[in-house]
Amino acid sequence: MFNKEIYVERRQQLMRQVSSGILLFLGNDESPMNYRGNDYLFRQDSTFLYFFGLDEPGLNALIDLDEGVALLFGDDATANDIVWTGPQSSLKEKAEWTGVTDFRPTADLAPYITSALSKQRTLHYLPPYRGEQEVHLHALLGIPVAEIRPKASAAFVKAVVLQRSQKAPEEIAEIEKALAISYATHVFAMQNTKPGMRESEIAGAIEGLALAAGGRLSFPPIFSIHGETLHNHHYGNTIAAGRLIVNDSGAESALHYAADITRTLPANGKFTDQQRAIYDIVLRTQLAAIDAIKPGVYYKEIHLLAATVIAEGLIAAGLMKGNTDDAVAAGAHALFFPHGLGHMMGLDVHDMENFGEKHVGYDETVSRSDQFGLTYLRLARKLRPGFVITVEPGIYFIPKLFELWKSENRHPEFINYDAVEKMLGFGGVRIEDDILVSETGCRVLGQPIPKTIEDVESTMNG
Repeated sequence: MFNKEIYVERRQQLMRQVSSGILLFLGNDESPMNYRGNDYLFRQDSTFLYFFGLDEPGLNALIDLDEGVALLFGDDATANDIVWTGPQSSLKEKAEWTGVTDFRPTADLAPYITSALSKQRTLHYLPPYRGEQEVHLHALLGIPVAEIRPKASAAFVKAVVLQRSQKAPEEIAEIEKALAISYATHVFAMQNTKPGMRESEIAGAIEGLALAAGGRLSFPPIFSIHGETLHNHHYGNTIAAGRLIVNDSGAESALHYAADITRTLPANGKFTDQQRAIYDIVLRTQLAAIDAIKPGVYYKEIHLLAATVIAEGLIAAGLMKGNTDDAVAAGAHALFFPHGLGHMMGLDVHDMENFGEKHVGYDETVSRSDQFGLTYLRLARKLRPGFVITVEPGIYFIPKLFELWKSENRHPEFINYDAVEKMLGFGGVRIEDDILVSETGCRVLGQPIPKTIEDVESTMNG
């Protein structure tokens, strides 16, 4: 945990953003994998962590805006609990750690809320993302489960997003810790990946290194020779010489701040001429996008800049044709670059995405496009100092997407289908770093992880 004064100040700041009523914070509970007692690895709700810092199951909290107080609800461990879990801190101690003076047993939460609702007071809650949260809210509020998420408090969501979007120095320090672990895992992958290995050998080692460093992974890693599958969590392939491997993985710090890094590796330690040509386009795209990041710029515009650099490179390579600007405006580049350039990052690897991207990545000044590719952009809004974002352009040769577009004769004025067909089986290239928006520009966070062609090859063969 941070010092309790940080959590007190965070709650006070939140209280200034919402006028009246009760703000409810549901902590996460243990969730069984296949039976009670055999649980998934516990992960506390990120908003609960942000405002209360307590990384344990069985806790809930609220802020009574009208009374100006925060309350923590939980139960002390019983003797039977301690047999299985060992000695536990008391609820009083936990309250002291987070700067809360009013702490009560879990059984008092429902009566407190029932009393408030009987007085026509407003209860603000955040949209749930787990089934057990919906059941809990149904029991507390009597709202049908199907209506719970639509009735979540927009005012509460907007206030939390405003506050969590801009990272404080102590949060940046935690992200840097996560990046230090990620540096070690990515360099390990470069130094140890060899033809003939299974993908699972490296994917498993990545997770082990994160755990050994006192963290964990911020999401299931992508380590695959099929980099054209954007979210590929299958590790059953044998790494063949001549293949490219996309390693999209990142660690969490002990306080659960995330890192998210992607590097693309040649299986046998040296890029072919064809691989070098595509990799160079992606690297130039990423560097151009990072160079354009500064406060006041819409991230949608930086995404379109990245699309333009990719299209220019593919035209020069003979895979696309025609006018670059017209091709990007039409969305023809999305055959090769079908995803968004990046997303917010913090306590969640896709920060606050449980609230919905319309609240986090968009606002009243920018709306989501319905154009293929651009519609998947998670972050489009104007950048502000303190934002931590990813920059992750890529080029992919996706057989099914190619077949669909070719069968529909989509964008024939911009796509050289005969040339692209010869590239099927290439896989994909993605390069990603984590960026802090500063007062005047931006800074790439973490120790530089090899990403030039020369540095990747040197690390793999060193």
